[in-house]
Amino acid sequence: MKIICIGRNYSEHAKELNNEVPTEPVIFMKPKSALLFPEKPLYYPEFTDDLQYECELVVRISKNGKYIQEKFAPKYYNAISVGLDFTARDVQQRQKEKGLPWEIAKAFDLSAAVGQFIPIGPDMDVNNLNFHLKVNDQLVQKGNSSDMLFSINKIIAYVSIYFTLNIGDLIYTGTPAGVGSLNVYDKLEGYLEDQKLLQVEIR
Repeated sequence: MKIICIGRNYSEHAKELNNEVPTEPVIFMKPKSALLFPEKPLYYPEFTDDLQYECELVVRISKNGKYIQEKFAPKYYNAISVGLDFTARDVQQRQKEKGLPWEIAKAFDLSAAVGQFIPIGPDMDVNNLNFHLKVNDQLVQKGNSSDMLFSINKIIAYVSIYFTLNIGDLIYTGTPAGVGSLNVYDKLEGYLEDQKLLQVEIR
């Protein structure tokens, strides 16, 4: 099982971090040990002073595939949720300044929270889904999949050029603008449309 993440997939988020807006998907990965299951807490890591949230739509792969054409991509995923790509922003910045990989800032244990998955039905338009995140009951992020630079189907086609997709793999599709820092005892709630699918407490 792989956790495949797409960076800078919303132009406003790329701009808020002073990153270039990409012309093709930016891919990074997290190990299985990064997965944080629903209703489980995240203990604030000792190695960072700036733990940040990034709320994203997450799709679950339902069929093995390689070199998938974009038009056939919908056959390879059947469920969607919201997730959190937790990021040690200070660690990431230090690694970037040195020109080093930043997995230690993104792929640490329990850094990929995922909510309850819901089936993708024939009436669901994955290219027009609203999602949002609340921290301590305050709205901090909201996005719509129509604002993605690269759609879910385009992401799957691109990723499958480099990595075989397997049943159970998760794809985090990128975060909109509004990322921010967290503190111990913060409570995060992720919503798809008006349905709460994710809750995480920081301890």
